[in-house]
Amino acid sequence: MRAKLKVAGLLAVGAMVGALGTMQLTAVARSTLAPLPLEELQQLAAVFGMVKSEYVEPVDEKKLISDAIGGMVAGLDPHSQYFDKKSFREFRESTGGKFVGIGIEMGMEDGVVKVVSPIEGSPAFRVGLKSGDLITRIDDTPVKGMTVDQAVKRMRGEPNTKVVLTVFRRAENRTFPVTIVREEIRVQSVRAKMVEPGYGWVRVSQFQDRTVEDFVTKVEALYKQDPALKGLVLDLRNDPGGLLDGAIAISAAFLPSDVVVVSTNGQLADSRATYRASAEYYARRGGGSDPLRRLPAAIKKVPLVVLVNEGSASASEIVAGALQDHKRATVMGAQTFGKGSVQTVRPLSAETALKITTARYYTPSGRGIQARGIVPDIFLDETAEGNVFAALRVREADLDRHLPTATGASTEGDKDPARQRERDAARARLEAEQARTNTPPKPLPEFGSAEDFPLVQALNQLRGLPVVASKTAAERKAEANPAK
Repeated sequence: MRAKLKVAGLLAVGAMVGALGTMQLTAVARSTLAPLPLEELQQLAAVFGMVKSEYVEPVDEKKLISDAIGGMVAGLDPHSQYFDKKSFREFRESTGGKFVGIGIEMGMEDGVVKVVSPIEGSPAFRVGLKSGDLITRIDDTPVKGMTVDQAVKRMRGEPNTKVVLTVFRRAENRTFPVTIVREEIRVQSVRAKMVEPGYGWVRVSQFQDRTVEDFVTKVEALYKQDPALKGLVLDLRNDPGGLLDGAIAISAAFLPSDVVVVSTNGQLADSRATYRASAEYYARRGGGSDPLRRLPAAIKKVPLVVLVNEGSASASEIVAGALQDHKRATVMGAQTFGKGSVQTVRPLSAETALKITTARYYTPSGRGIQARGIVPDIFLDETAEGNVFAALRVREADLDRHLPTATGASTEGDKDPARQRERDAARARLEAEQARTNTPPKPLPEFGSAEDFPLVQALNQLRGLPVVASKTAAERKAEANPAK
């Protein structure tokens, strides 16, 4: 059991991939409703009355109604959701790229928090936390045994409040406390660097409000370092998606003006649309100027590789699909998550909202991505030794109640029992190895590091050198065949 829990912990972050989705934000309410089923509504009212009057102890009426709404929406598909006051606030933080905390990108290693990177300018950055530092205690509470969410909640809090972290720094073989004052943090969803002379790496980890602006700033900096850039890697691995206009803008940065980026189709007239590589489709709501105007013209022609994996979902799949269909980039990595649906957020009050699936999206050539994903041009393994966690990752087609591939299709036809057997076998192998050695599986190298095997292969592709393609990964035919 202990081994099982450790492996499950390693997958906790990956299991959330796709939950964010591709979203449009709108405050437009629908004034036309279909006739209501009166008999069923009377049953609902009767149940409400019975629970309120006969339950073993008094219940909160507002909570009953909130739970009823939540249950109704949750039964639709994995991505529709009712936001109560607390979850709506958290949602706005996730898409706005702002929260109150200490300012670290983090993961879990050996049951404790590992600092992947302090966010530049944040309180954690200013007190000197470094990549690779391990946080063993948060205030007086040991981190061992916490989930990622529990650790995050303890480090977040109100502005100007203090949190004391106990840090172990391997390089110096010492443990020390640091006191950090929480403040509002702006998340950097875009990272970039010159990985070697002439070749740049740009990673988009999520499509948030500031993603396009940050992308432009980072790419400008790369071109200042080397105006004659020979190649660029756009890294979308483990990018769960986000805002639709951000995906359109990042695609448009590399594509000719006005070509199709993505189309959507749903029940309502305004969910049937075609989005093009033009500022009118991605400029900020309310009529902002073109955020891509500062980019150098050379970005339209620079040789480009897009890295994806099973965790690339939704908005990141839109970008990969558009660049692939227009033959603007070579897509490398693993077949993506397969979340080909758009969620629209409709406020219900100042503090509550409904996130509801309103459309499927399609690549410029008309490919539906729902429950299939983007198939890379070149399959890559996670490491030089092969795949470690790939078989464990859950994809859209593995989720209960996932939207079918096409309108009217059965979701059963999209499920892949072989995938479940593959995951079970891979999990059993990891747990057996962990029980034998009493050590957790070695984590994958950090994206963008010198040990990042897929990135090395992407650079080889750009330089015209041999690429070590996967010998085992293949397109998942059961999910990739068009629905009949």
